[in-house]
Amino acid sequence: MKIGLIGTGRIGAFHAKTLQQVPGVTDLVVADADPARAASLARTLGVRAAAGIGELYADGLDGVVITAATSAHAALIHQALDAGVPVFCEKPVALDVAGTIGVVERAQAGSVPVQIGFQRRFDAGYRAARAALRSGELGWLHTLRACTSDQSPPPAGYIPTSGGLFRDCSIHDFDVLRWLTGREVVSVYAQGSNRGASFFADGDDVDTCAALLRFDDDTLATVTATRYNGAGHDVRLEVCGSRGARIVGLDDRAPLPSAEPKLSWRRAAAPYATFMERFQEAYVTELGVFTEVAAGRAANPCPPAEALEALYVAEACERSRRSGAPVALAEVRATGGPAGPSGRADAGTAGGAR
Repeated sequence: MKIGLIGTGRIGAFHAKTLQQVPGVTDLVVADADPARAASLARTLGVRAAAGIGELYADGLDGVVITAATSAHAALIHQALDAGVPVFCEKPVALDVAGTIGVVERAQAGSVPVQIGFQRRFDAGYRAARAALRSGELGWLHTLRACTSDQSPPPAGYIPTSGGLFRDCSIHDFDVLRWLTGREVVSVYAQGSNRGASFFADGDDVDTCAALLRFDDDTLATVTATRYNGAGHDVRLEVCGSRGARIVGLDDRAPLPSAEPKLSWRRAAAPYATFMERFQEAYVTELGVFTEVAAGRAANPCPPAEALEALYVAEACERSRRSGAPVALAEVRATGGPAGPSGRADAGTAGGAR
């Protein structure tokens, strides 16, 4: 298969390397709004670089992977659909509800698949926890506790177009909680704070957040995130039921230094430093599935409509953070529109996503 990749920043370079490990990918062509950056990555990996994003499609692609800046996602998805090329796009689809709905409607009206990148759905731990819950082994679910904690913050220039901590980071938790439980969030109450670099507040964002979610069966979930977790990159989920529990992310690289004087186990390896380390195997699996979807051999595991549902939760959290009051998901669905600056940009900002 011949796969194109748009956006050769940090995650784009990572995905390009990952695609080289995916069976069936025989030709990889990269492109970027900055042709020099695409050419540099191409030389490093021994692949080809297109002269520009438009020129990429002249190569007769079997699929395209979009890893550009978040603000460029929607425009680039539409461009791929115009070319009739199957699309894999990193989350989120767009920075606002209206832009996401536009992509959802376009994808549903056609036959070209669009797969959105929520890699936790392909992580072995999350899949095992989902299977245990769905089998009834855990009994009825009462509490979920999810955290996503970066060890180090992103560069200041990333924040204005990131969409904010809830849309950029916690949206992974919102998606995987829906996928794991099969339930919908009905209300949220969220808070945020800034104790780190000033560029978060300057960008109308927060560096730490916490949200309480209520699901339609009265299950409660807490979702926390931070850009400053000095112990390491920490992504975990506690799935707690009436008969048992499962903890995702509790492996020998989890950054969990114990304060207890007696402990029967010790960490076997250095803690995770980045999300790319934490989810490397999941990314390989996810992109492998995309090649099967693009070839028409597999059903789409995460269409844009699924990403829209996660975005509704993120929007509700952002509104709650700003107002200081709980927000019902029905209110967000009814009114649409962003809760704050969306950082929109056109496809010319296709640099690199988180």
